[in-house]
Formats: sequence, C-alpha cells, structure tokens
Amino acid sequence: MNEEKAETSEKRTWLERLGQALMGEPKDRDELVSLMRDAEKRELLGPDALAMIEGVLQVSELQVRNIMIPRSQIVFIPRDATIEETFSLVTDSAHSRFPVQDPETSQVVGILLAKDLLSYALSKGKKKWDVKDVMRTTIFVPESKRLNVMLHEFRATRNHMAVVVDEYGSVAGLVTIEDVLEQIVGEIEDEHDFEEEAFILKRNELEYNIKALTDIDDFNDYFKTSFEKNNVDTVGGLVVTSFGHVPARGEKTEIDGFLFEVLRADNRRVHLLHMTIIEKTEDEQ
Repeated sequence: MNEEKAETSEKRTWLERLGQALMGEPKDRDELVSLMRDAEKRELLGPDALAMIEGVLQVSELQVRNIMIPRSQIVFIPRDATIEETFSLVTDSAHSRFPVQDPETSQVVGILLAKDLLSYALSKGKKKWDVKDVMRTTIFVPESKRLNVMLHEFRATRNHMAVVVDEYGSVAGLVTIEDVLEQIVGEIEDEHDFEEEAFILKRNELEYNIKALTDIDDFNDYFKTSFEKNNVDTVGGLVVTSFGHVPARGEKTEIDGFLFEVLRADNRRVHLLHMTIIEKTEDEQ
C-alpha cells in the first residue's frame, strides 16, 4: 500500500513539475519544444521522454512518403507462386508480411502473413495451396497521408501494414505501424534496418538514409564527391558543422547539392540522417 502511495505521489510530482515548466503558455510549437528542452536541461524530463514527446509532435508534420519502404526494397509474392516458391521467398527475406502481386498487372491484390503458412508447412504437401485462400485485404494509402492519421487508422483497423500508392495509383512503397512508432520511440531493430556493417541505405535514386558515423572518405567513394576532412571525420560531423550546433530531429541543412534531414539525434550527437540529392536545373548546370 505504501509503495502504491509513493508511486502515485511520484507521478503527481512529475506532472506538477511538468506543469510548472509549461506555465509560460507557449504561443506556438517551436516555443513549446523550447520549453520542453529547457525542462530536460533542468532534469524535469529525461532525455528519452523528451525525444518521445518531440516524436509525437513530429508525426503530425511528417507524411507517409517520408518514412515508407520504397518499392525497390519490397519483396512481393506472385499470386501464382507455388507453395515451394512462396516458402523460399519468405525464408530468404525473413519478413513477416508480404504484398501479393498479380504478375500480369503488377497490382497488389492482397497481403500474405508468414504465420498463415504454418499449417501448410505441417501438412507436408497434403494441403492444397492457393494464396487467395490465405491472403488478407490490402489497405492502400496515398504518399501524402499524415503519420498521425496513419497511426490512428492502423489502430482502428488493427492492421500493421499498408501499401503506399502515388498519384497515378501505382505502388510507391510500404509503410508499417512499426515505421510510424519509430518516429516516436526511436529505432526498433527489424528487417528493414541497416545491416550491421552497412552505413548507407538507398531508398530510391535521389534519397538515402545515412548513419552519422559514416566516414567522409566512404561517402566520397559512394557518391563521387570530394568533401574534405576539415576537423571532422564523419558525415555526422560535417552536418553538425553546417548547422553550427547539435541539431534536433527534423532539422535540415543543405551542403553542396545534398539536403540532409536529421532523423535521429540526442542532445549530444546525431545518429541517423535522411539525404536527398538536389537535382540541378538546366540554368544551374
């Protein structure tokens, strides 16, 4: 009983302290974030709590296109695939959900869950296979959908994956509930994250995710650039130098035709960057 009272008292104290931090009545989002960061410096908030609060604020500004898994990285299950071919694709990729694609139209016609294959594995070929018997309904969403709306729909429909389509109705990528939650709670290790030894992840021809610890020489080799190591050795150091301060998640800076956006950072250093190659116009070339 005493422990319960102590825990209640601690929660009340935390809320009171948070309320005091907000007494300044912030006029806009930036002012609110500034107050939160000040509260973290005065140890009213922990760094993890601050990061999650900032993440919650940011999901209302980000769109599905900002975090989706691009089409080039999707593992499709052909609608006419045999059970052997399906098992091979599932085991090789180690994903848990797969879009089922019509080979003739290239359209996604359903979602296959790896767990739904268990009964076929146990039947040892005795059970008739047709992917249409096990695939689930597909949810299609536009690239422009806001992440807070996407999270609400995931919770309301109890789905964990949606197929992202462009303005012409073609598949542009995938988004999962985990992708959205990562914007709030930080990195969750899964099958779409970098391999341990990888530092640069290509999302499409113009967009890349880059670990801040990527060596500048490796960056130069990959993108055929010539950035010099002037007091910094990593891409993260290059970006921090451009900002002139340790940036927070969501901040952007342009460096010689590359737009860097901070995806993950704490109050000490940058962890992960999203980079977009800025295409030059004819006048600039």
